[in-house]
Amino acid sequence: MNLSFNIAEHGEGSYRLLAILRWVMVVIFVSFGMQKFTPQSAQGIAQFISNSPFVSWLSVFGLRGEAYVLGVTEFSIAVLLAAGAFSPILSAIGSLMGVITFAVTWSFFFTTPGVVKWSLSTDPMAWNLAGEFLFKDIVLLCVCLVLLFASLPRSIVRSRTG
Repeated sequence: MNLSFNIAEHGEGSYRLLAILRWVMVVIFVSFGMQKFTPQSAQGIAQFISNSPFVSWLSVFGLRGEAYVLGVTEFSIAVLLAAGAFSPILSAIGSLMGVITFAVTWSFFFTTPGVVKWSLSTDPMAWNLAGEFLFKDIVLLCVCLVLLFASLPRSIVRSRTG
């Protein structure tokens, strides 16, 4: 079976507009990656990493090291997404890595103590500033999913139109 991956930049109509999402995600991943190289960011993400069943192993690199690993990963995703404007397979790989990244960060919402306080009161879900910070990751996860599905061959994603 010959799989032919796709990219928005070679599409037509509304499909072509997905290219805007790619470049927005490139900017977001570059800015997130840059932040990981600051002491403030390393301190800020430590509580999320230490409580995560998915990335707590990063603590072997130390406080700054775990932030550096994440920063390099985010820069790599930005490069893959940018190169994905020219290479459909790189678009799919970068988008998949973005999906994984935001799925893991969204999981912090549930794994980090004190982020969310669930109750049966009039406000069933109250989150602190960390929870508000993480909530945006649902949208970014969805953007990466859209880019991933748009990159996949038609034989894999039959419902795609455009």
